[in-house]
Amino acid sequence: MSRVTAETVASLLARVRKARPRVHCLMNSVVQKFTADGITVIGGLPSMTGSLEEVESFVGRADALTVNLGTLDAERREAIRLGVAVARDQGKPWIVDPVHCDYSPSRLAFARELIALQPTVVRGNRAEMALIGETPGILRIVTGPVDLLQIDGVSVEIGNGHPFMAQVTGTGCLSGGVIAAFLAIEPDALCAAAAALTVTGVAAERAAPAAQGPGTFAPLFLDALATIGDADILHLARIRHDRHETA
Repeated sequence: MSRVTAETVASLLARVRKARPRVHCLMNSVVQKFTADGITVIGGLPSMTGSLEEVESFVGRADALTVNLGTLDAERREAIRLGVAVARDQGKPWIVDPVHCDYSPSRLAFARELIALQPTVVRGNRAEMALIGETPGILRIVTGPVDLLQIDGVSVEIGNGHPFMAQVTGTGCLSGGVIAAFLAIEPDALCAAAAALTVTGVAAERAAPAAQGPGTFAPLFLDALATIGDADILHLARIRHDRHETA
């Protein structure tokens, strides 16, 4: 597992922009446009369909898959199962965000069903991840003011971000899409996810000073994602490494 540095982050961002990875998003209906915009401005090519007739074809053409359990219904559950099956069969990286699994026993059961299929990454807030429990062999991301990434006894903390991110619906979902874009070009999941979260966090810090509040922050955040450069990353990245037994 590589050590993640600001230079690593800048290099991976350049690779994403050059490769233009395709990311299929089985995403909740509230945040689809914001997530698609975020993937696009970072250099990826998003697709969003959850149609049962189309999802297998779209995942088959994608380089990575992101699955989000918000606004979950029976048809979306089936679409997710179909999409995940394709990703697993074709060896594509995929990420699960068990949104509000702490609110609903049926959603928690579905999240556990998916995690048993060994996604590349599972990410959620502290309450969600506490219920998910241990995830051996899977990169585990606990989101918060400082994001904690853990796998195989190694942990990385990403300290970038801004409080406005918590006041705009969909910034976490967007971050999941950006993580998927980085997973598409970097097989080291810890390195890819740490880089993606650093990029989104630094972009938020660049956007926030010009924002009057969360309403003006959202478009400025997209602008910052589109224009973030090496100098921003090298100057602002806050990445901390540790080694311990994974929680």
